[in-house]
Amino acid sequence: MGQPNSDLPLDGITVVALEQAVAAPLATRHLADMGARVIKIERVGEGDFARHYDRAVHGQASHFVWLNRSKESIAVDVKSESGRQIVLDLVARADVFLQNLAPDAAARLGLGAEELREKFPQLIVIDMSGYGSAGPRRERKAYDMLVQAETGMISVTGTPETATKTGIPVSDIAAGMYALTSILSALFRRERTGKGALVEVSMFDSTVEWLGHPMYMKMYAGKQIPRVGLGHAAIVPYDSYPTADGEILIGVQNDRGWRALMVDVFEREDLVDHPRFSTNIVRVENRGEVDELVGSLTRLYSTADLDQRLADAGVPAAALNDMAGLLEHPQLEKRARWRSVGTENGPIDAVLPPMTYSDVEMRMGDVPALGQQTDSLLAELGRTGDQIADLRRDGSIG
Repeated sequence: MGQPNSDLPLDGITVVALEQAVAAPLATRHLADMGARVIKIERVGEGDFARHYDRAVHGQASHFVWLNRSKESIAVDVKSESGRQIVLDLVARADVFLQNLAPDAAARLGLGAEELREKFPQLIVIDMSGYGSAGPRRERKAYDMLVQAETGMISVTGTPETATKTGIPVSDIAAGMYALTSILSALFRRERTGKGALVEVSMFDSTVEWLGHPMYMKMYAGKQIPRVGLGHAAIVPYDSYPTADGEILIGVQNDRGWRALMVDVFEREDLVDHPRFSTNIVRVENRGEVDELVGSLTRLYSTADLDQRLADAGVPAAALNDMAGLLEHPQLEKRARWRSVGTENGPIDAVLPPMTYSDVEMRMGDVPALGQQTDSLLAELGRTGDQIADLRRDGSIG
């Protein structure tokens, strides 16, 4: 539906997304960041249900404005014959079709992956789901918290007393990023071979991939890794430690780091080769004693002084920020990461995507209102003004 005309890497690529919530919209938003034209198909009247999670951003939902900028919205009743034909006409001109509806819903609408690939051999089709296309949980609803529980993510997250889910939807985000990677690699393969692709990405599989360390610990060492709060199950010292006026995070990755911490920061060379502290393996075995020792030393310094000493010694450390601290973070300000993005309720601030090209800035387009581009997209497909009015009257479009 377009030809490349800029240095954005995906300019000229068209994506049609029958998407909702977080996982699929994250993948397509990054495609839009990189220049792809993303056409978001939404329900008439309601739209993507993530539009209604909250009203935090000028009356709009925080998830939605995060995940849907730089897209075009068309409001279509995909269950109607006219609406389904509109989607097929859009897909016929697209490079990628992505959907994360309930299991088999796309197939029932005549938008199943095999059917689309038969019609459009060069099309890249991404089917996103909770648990995949087979298996005993195939039909189950799969929200982020549920997948975190099923995979065991929650069992390794939290404090020793309380298992928790993560504060952000990591199963959704993992699936979104693997969908993004799949699309980019499929586009690259098509460039070489002319072949389209059918790729399945599930939240369950994506989260399992991220659990490699605790999974192998159980498989081969017979150990369920413990929940250690801010700490690390396999590395010590790696936690938050008290200072004279607050706290600081310290992460020592290896025995060279332990030496630097003891000698260059705390001037305690006598502790470097202590039999209970000399290697990471014994430090993990003596976690409580190590953490108590390090805490007794960090208390001797103010947070600012200790942070500088750690930096000078090359020992990894960080402030324990909240969201207010993030918004005021000098890394964002000094590197000019903030931009203004348009929405139907006025401009909002947004952070540049993390893909920083040296020669072109990623797109930071508007967040669309529900169905904002419906008429213009239908006109591109050859529908006349009278036909568009008829479609709107019979409820096929919004």
